[in-house]
Amino acid sequence: MAQTGTNASSIKIGKTAFLGAAGIILILMIISGILTVAMPSGEYQRVQTDERTLIVPGSYETIDKPDYPVWRWFTAPIEVVGAPNNIAVITIMLFIVFVGGSISILEGAGVMKDLLAKLVVKFAKNKYLLMAIMQFMFMFLAAFLGLYEGLVPLIIFIVPLAHSLGWDSLTGLGISLLPLAFGFASSVTNPFTVAVAQGIADLPLFSGSWLRIIFFIVVYFILYFFVSGYARKIEKNPQLSPVFDADQAVKALHKSSESDAVLEASHPGMQKALIWFAVCMGIAIIFVILTSIVPAISDLAFPLMGLMFLIGGIGAGIFARLTAKKIAGAFGSGMLGMLPGIVLILMAYSVKHIIDHGQITDTILYLAAQQIEKAPAMGSAFLIYLLTLIMNFFIGSASAKAFLMMPILTPLSDLVGITRQTAVLAFDFGDGFSNMFFPSNALLLIALGFTVVSYPRWIKWTFPLQIIMLGVTSAFLAIAVLIGFGPF
Repeated sequence: MAQTGTNASSIKIGKTAFLGAAGIILILMIISGILTVAMPSGEYQRVQTDERTLIVPGSYETIDKPDYPVWRWFTAPIEVVGAPNNIAVITIMLFIVFVGGSISILEGAGVMKDLLAKLVVKFAKNKYLLMAIMQFMFMFLAAFLGLYEGLVPLIIFIVPLAHSLGWDSLTGLGISLLPLAFGFASSVTNPFTVAVAQGIADLPLFSGSWLRIIFFIVVYFILYFFVSGYARKIEKNPQLSPVFDADQAVKALHKSSESDAVLEASHPGMQKALIWFAVCMGIAIIFVILTSIVPAISDLAFPLMGLMFLIGGIGAGIFARLTAKKIAGAFGSGMLGMLPGIVLILMAYSVKHIIDHGQITDTILYLAAQQIEKAPAMGSAFLIYLLTLIMNFFIGSASAKAFLMMPILTPLSDLVGITRQTAVLAFDFGDGFSNMFFPSNALLLIALGFTVVSYPRWIKWTFPLQIIMLGVTSAFLAIAVLIGFGPF
């Protein structure tokens, strides 16, 4: 960790990683802008039902092209802040500022070092068991409770723990970020995907869970063997890691503070600081679980987690006997380190902003629905999968996509001869796995921003796993079509 009492922080986004991700998203912004010119603008009628906005099937109409000049493609990241539905992006920006600043305080106080040391001593001889348990925990919480955004900050602790156990940053992400994403894609009773989609399709709530549980188990073992196999290879030869050099710099920063952290840990305040922060994190996780159970407060997951990080970090700094000046300095250092992440998030959100202002979102859905209607049963199921993948590129929220797509897909599935349950399954598959692939996903950028892993390195490392998952999901989707996965 950073030297105790200094303002140095390992919580920052590197220049190379920032420029690489920004360049990729800029290209996507331009492509989105070109689509607004090349495709006709159109819209479906919408109705308000039970506080939900649903589109009306068969109501699509082309409309006049909106006045949306090219130069606004490039001002979209700024416009996002003032957009009508800007609460989500503002919440995320405050969230990463609070988390970055709070973790920097913990580093400066030596609390992070003390926490990691305790974990390493406890699990050093059973680290692959620890890996299996943690992966299952993350996957379970995502698949059954729909927890995702609120658990992303835990990556900050898991990656340094992976370093301490002899692994690299990619392994740390494989223990935390990958199971979160794959758990969300392997939804069993996820209220934000399965429940919403089934509700719109008039299916019994959480029906068909038997097949989704089998799928969950298969995905879990594939993920564990992929990550553990890689970790064993890195253990034998650390230089095989694609992030070896970048990790060495972070590990050197950690080691430089070891003596200071030991001194800090010797006074009684350090134990109180660790307990205080642990309690705050426990309360935060309870809040996040509650937001998944009560959909009405689901938007509070990020604010509550960010607030508990802030309270936990500042309180830990006080208990660890840091002065107000040092706490403020550490917080400022962590906050500044995350500012490039805010730029990337604004750019990522601008992709959807551009196509919405070009009014082609509904056009994409309409054109895809026409192709699905013409296809045979097996082909239509895979087209629904493909359509969800495409829409996920522009719309990250699972429930928002469900409200947009399922009113169209439900009658289409009846028409082409596949069950509504199969349509929901195809939707779930398309929504989940691409979250760890598309650079327009703000949460992916946040997660990588907490580490030294750049977006290109992440894609190269996960690509084989993505191909495997594509094959597995395709097999399960084909089985669902063949057996008439129901009840209907």
